[in-house]
Amino acid sequence: MNNSQQRGTDDRPADARPQARGTDRSVARRAELITIGRKLFADTSYDALSMDDIAKQASVAKGLIYYYFKSKRGYYLAIIEDSVAELVARAGRHDDLPPAERVHSTIDGYLRYAEHHQAAYRTIISGGVGFDAEVHAIRDGVRAALIGAIADGAYGRRDIPELARTALLGWLCSVEGVTLDWIGVRELSRETVCDLLVRTLGNTLRVIEEFEPSFPAPQRP
Repeated sequence: MNNSQQRGTDDRPADARPQARGTDRSVARRAELITIGRKLFADTSYDALSMDDIAKQASVAKGLIYYYFKSKRGYYLAIIEDSVAELVARAGRHDDLPPAERVHSTIDGYLRYAEHHQAAYRTIISGGVGFDAEVHAIRDGVRAALIGAIADGAYGRRDIPELARTALLGWLCSVEGVTLDWIGVRELSRETVCDLLVRTLGNTLRVIEEFEPSFPAPQRP
């Protein structure tokens, strides 16, 4: 078999050909492409960027992006999932703090993320490109993770009654609206918005306590 037969129809540049999956190099390269993509989609809409544009601005062969993500949509979803992971990790820290302080730190972490990653935050909350079921599913996962973090901070557990989950979801939806308005207007300080959201959460937790006495609201600090 000659060299031409060995290559077959794969005439992509060397850096666009598949690398061994799971290697440190491939993991690092994939992460690098996601970081580049987050910057690209932060400044330009999904529809306005073609794969040729993305490859050119990322200074890589288009085949490399296809190898890791299969399509532009796959690339876009990977970027959103990466943003979600960072948001959830940031909001869920501070496990060593007392309940009330943990809740405050969770909300502050959430706002810090939205403040410094506005395009990614808007995409997560708005549901992506049009009505995108997969992006909506990612957003629902974020909501579930954040409700779990709040419940863990307030009650020291994540398994809560359906009424409590519903009440916290209602509060979280209002948080999303407030946060979108805040990053668009930015007339209030992050500390003020955080205090506002903490207080409205306190009211929600006290209402939950009225319906579920076995889930008392944390004492005010």
